[in-house]
Amino acid sequence: MLRKRQVHLDFHTSEFVPVGNSFSKEQFQQALKAGHVDSITVFSKCHHGWSYHPTEVNEMHPQLDFDLLGAQLEACKEIGVNAPVYISAGFDEKDYVRHPEWRHRWSTDEKAEKEYENEVHFHLLCFNTDYLDALCAQIEEVMQKYNPCGIFLDIISERVCYCEKCLADMKAQGLDIESDADRKRFAHQKFKKYLKATNDAVRKYSDTATIFHNMGHIPKGDYNFIESNTHLELESLPTGGWGYDHFPLSAAYTRSLKNTEFLGMTGKFHHSWGEFGGFKHPNALIYETALSVANGAGCSIGDQMHPLGEMNMATYNLIGKAYSLVEEKEPWLNGAENVADIAVLSVESLTGVGTHKADVGANRMLLENNCLYNFVDGTMDFSKYKLLVLPDVSITDEEVINKIKAFAQNGGKIIASGEALVKDGGFLLDVGAEFKGENEFEPTYLVPCYDTVDGETAYVMRCKSFLFDKKDGEIVAGLQNPYFNRTAEHFCSHAHAPNNPEVTLPGAIIKGNIAYIGWDIFSAYANHGHLCFKELFTYTLNRLMGDDFTVTASIPDKGVVTYTRQEKEKRNILHLLFAHTTVRGEKTEVIEDTVPLYNVKCAVKCDSKPSRIALVPSGEELKFEFNNGKAEFTVPEVDIHQMISIEK
Repeated sequence: MLRKRQVHLDFHTSEFVPVGNSFSKEQFQQALKAGHVDSITVFSKCHHGWSYHPTEVNEMHPQLDFDLLGAQLEACKEIGVNAPVYISAGFDEKDYVRHPEWRHRWSTDEKAEKEYENEVHFHLLCFNTDYLDALCAQIEEVMQKYNPCGIFLDIISERVCYCEKCLADMKAQGLDIESDADRKRFAHQKFKKYLKATNDAVRKYSDTATIFHNMGHIPKGDYNFIESNTHLELESLPTGGWGYDHFPLSAAYTRSLKNTEFLGMTGKFHHSWGEFGGFKHPNALIYETALSVANGAGCSIGDQMHPLGEMNMATYNLIGKAYSLVEEKEPWLNGAENVADIAVLSVESLTGVGTHKADVGANRMLLENNCLYNFVDGTMDFSKYKLLVLPDVSITDEEVINKIKAFAQNGGKIIASGEALVKDGGFLLDVGAEFKGENEFEPTYLVPCYDTVDGETAYVMRCKSFLFDKKDGEIVAGLQNPYFNRTAEHFCSHAHAPNNPEVTLPGAIIKGNIAYIGWDIFSAYANHGHLCFKELFTYTLNRLMGDDFTVTASIPDKGVVTYTRQEKEKRNILHLLFAHTTVRGEKTEVIEDTVPLYNVKCAVKCDSKPSRIALVPSGEELKFEFNNGKAEFTVPEVDIHQMISIEK
């Protein structure tokens, strides 16, 4: 089982600064104890290319005169802390300078390559060169000398490269460098070679060491990559540009993978990696670690050690405020399996476009509706879910189409939007309408047939829309076109022409267990965030689900609700989270003050009346009523994170 209170200890250190002069085993241990840390990733080799231990296959940092890695590993072993070892893979600035023939090249444009070379940042090396052999030798040396519990390899992905070796190998295989498909085919082949070679280098010396290759993103549906890791680490620094809704999206897919443990990786930094002297408010780390465990993950907090080797106690006192709480919660986290009502068929898994806007929009809508959901790919089992969301894009894989049809035929509910149910000019399922094609107008207007917060009117929809004729379904939203599209020849006002109310076409329809929405509402919600998009989705969701939600809770849209099952302990755990976020600076979303929620009303579907419902870890029992298969209770306070144990 992965440990849940980890630190990722960055140590990318230039040859121009002193290294390790202030390292103390006792001080290192003191910091880990203060932080309630049970695992820490320590460095063999950094992005600058230097090793932090004696080496025969690389060079030790020129200002280091002792085995820093060995000292850290010894310190961790003495206090029972795991210590996987970090090796920079994609970056090696020393070898980038010394071995021009190993350099990754982004193009055949010499001027552009020279500009990249002169930019002040780390530079990539190509795994299709002899650099891969050098990297594997470094891995083997660490494995043989230190026998670590794990290896963490950083800065890797499938990259198209135009170096001489890649161009020559493509030509030898009869591949066309001018062909995008051939370039991607070769990049995939090269990436597989890297994964096998590096994994073999670890497995040559250990059958049990963990292995993780960090791409910064877990590609949905890419099992070649996923299965090359023993576990997954989901890099997601909310203040570093990811935002607070990024991790829930990544976790919602990862937790649907079979037998895959994972960590949520955030940082103590105000902004992002490599920041010395940047600190979050403790409440931010408390929330971020709670968000990880509520989504079924362990925690990893990024730190960067000062080159002198002394651990910053302010950092570990900060981390300890979050990890002391995680430690108390662990009995209700270990072995817990996620429970979900809804599955979203990931658009990334269908298209290969990472973090596709349709996925982002669907994730936000479900989060804000406090739903229990997972993201899935086409290989997974749909049947265990009550409702399947198909966002925006067409589905061409016949096996996936057949699974969707079987799901619907067996009573599964479906909400589809845009072209998700469209193939060969028609609908894949009977939605009570006939498909007519893409609308020529954009934007268009939504005319709801349901109550909205702002009342009965036409709402602008800034996205593609699709036309259909009603047959025997129920129209739940109308579509009105503008008088004309905005062009240089004819335009109206500052943005777009108003709606033409003389003609209202069908915009969304429900028939039985299928709802179809004729707009790309999920991509549009990610781009624009208009309330009208979410209101339409929420209405169709509530119409199809009715009273069949496993959990309902009176928690605001910024809240997060998850639900897990500990089978061995015969109990379910309800997680309620809430934090007030605000933007500081230009784009940095931060958490500072806590805003507690009081008297949160909850209802949970249960097979039988629970024997006990209690707040954990405090143990305070809650009064509840059991009516019509639901346990109803009130949580007196949610201060960032509250867990409720529902026991048989």
